[in-house]
This record gives sequence, C-alpha cells and structure tokens, in this order.
Amino acid sequence: MLLSLVTAVATFLLCAWIARILTRPIAHMHWLLQDMHDAFAFTDPHVIVAFVVGLACSAALLYRFGAFQTPPALHQNEWRAFKLMERTRVSHSSSVYRFAIPHQLGLPIGQHVSIRASIDGKPMVRSYTPISDHTATGHVDFLVKTYEKGNVSRAFDRLQLGESLDMRGPKGRFTYARNMAQQIGMIAGGTGITPCLQILRAALRDPKDKTQFSLLYANVSEDEILLRDELTSLQDTYPHRFSVHYFLNTPPPTGWTGGVGFITREAIAQHLPPASADSRILMCGPPPMMEAMKKHLSALQFPVSAGVYKDTDQVFVF
Repeated sequence: MLLSLVTAVATFLLCAWIARILTRPIAHMHWLLQDMHDAFAFTDPHVIVAFVVGLACSAALLYRFGAFQTPPALHQNEWRAFKLMERTRVSHSSSVYRFAIPHQLGLPIGQHVSIRASIDGKPMVRSYTPISDHTATGHVDFLVKTYEKGNVSRAFDRLQLGESLDMRGPKGRFTYARNMAQQIGMIAGGTGITPCLQILRAALRDPKDKTQFSLLYANVSEDEILLRDELTSLQDTYPHRFSVHYFLNTPPPTGWTGGVGFITREAIAQHLPPASADSRILMCGPPPMMEAMKKHLSALQFPVSAGVYKDTDQVFVF
C-alpha cells in the first residue's frame, strides 16, 4: 500500500512539472493559458485539494481491485516451507496439524494443497485440503490420518514443533461457486470429509448462497467420526440448508441411531437429492468406496464420468 501511495504522489508531481513546462511557452497567447500555467503551483490551495481528492479516489480504486491485498502464502509453481506450530490429536490415528503462514493461504474453495516430504531421501507429494477457514490469517490447519503404509502421513506424524513441510498450490480441478446448484449431495469416508467441510463452511456462512446440502459420512467406528462437533454445529445453525447422516461399520452396542455398514443405494436415494439438472454430487474417500458409490449413483440415473473429472461434471470425485 505504501509503495502505491508513493507512486501516486510521484506521478502527480511529475505530471504537474511537465504541465508547467508545456504551458510556459504558450502562456502569453491567452489569459486562459496563463491561468492554467499559473495554477500549477504546488502551494496553491486548489491544487492541494485536487491532489488530495484525486489521491483518495485512486486509493479507493486500487483497494477495490485488490492492489493493496497481501499476496497469498501459497505459490502455484514454487515450494514454500511452513513450520508446524501446533498439533492436536482428534482420534487414535488422526491429528490436526497447524502450520504458521505469513498471511492468508490463498486457496479457492474446492481446491487443495500439494505437500512434499522427504521419505528415505526421496521427495513424496500428496494432496490435502485444509480444514481451517479459507479467510484465516497466520495459520492453516490440516486433518491427517496416519496410515501404516502412508509415506506422507507418517511424515506428518513424525514432525516436531518448529519443523517444516513444503507446500505448493492451489491444485485441483474443482472450484466451488455460489449457487452452482440448487441441491448438492455429498458422500465422504474418513478424512475425505475435509473438502466437504471446506465447501460447507464457506457456502453455509454466505448469506447470498441458497444451496441446500446433504451429507452421508461413513467411518469404521464412532470415535473415528472426524469433525463431528463442527458438522453438528453447522446442521444446528443451518437446519434448512444442511443435513448429515452417519454410517459406521462397527457401531457401539447401544445408543447408535445412524446407519450401519456401508452406504447403500437406498440410503443415497433417501437422503441425497435425485438426479436432475439442478443437483450435483461431490465425493471423497477411499478408492474402493468411491467405486462402489459411483455404481450406486449410476443406477440412480446420475451421469458418472469414466475418465478425468471436471468441475462441470454432475458427479465429481475429489
């Protein structure tokens, strides 16, 4: 911002100086030209007022079009190292990792971050979706489940406070747009909830977005239902726009009122919007689960792509 203001002042002074030079040879030809020449006095109150007004208008325009915005922490083509500042365990195998960033991350809704870790001397890259608010400044949070054979997830698990991971982005073929559909159904498994939460949080808190969302969320056991408190809070706050239904492979012996076993075709038909031009389905989860869900959706007349997904597809898999 300071650089922009200095540039504006310098430009004004330069233009005034050039104007005085250009009008000097012809000032004697007409009284109006003489007045114009004499008006370019830097100490003239009218000049000062005009300058201040012009500077304020320029600043407003620059702010409106983003000239004063801090550049995003992420860079699409450059790896940048961010330090771990906090770690919070949320289940026996999953934790939330908070990294320090200089300002806002700069990630469009629906996109994710490429994260690079060195495994046995070789760089390994995986994609993760932050669970922190996209407007958060100074930090970014990732929910990561540690898998026994997961290279990058184990790198997260071994990371000590103050140590860094390399990040780059944004990355992804889907970007959420306000009111892109009247109804959006979501299917998630495990940590596949992260892109769903990212979209839900942004869309539901946007008063201009009228999209209705419904989510089917599958996990192995009740203690592995990640981000359950936030999902419940969103459902309680926006009951007319969002509903969530849970499924467990091994439910507790008593008190469980959600679904049991895998998500079925019947459950999709019951809880998610039907196939239409005004509905979309977004999914994220383990590949075997996604393959099963695509078969169910195809049987329910949803057009399921057999190749690379595009953000215009009615069924999109993150």
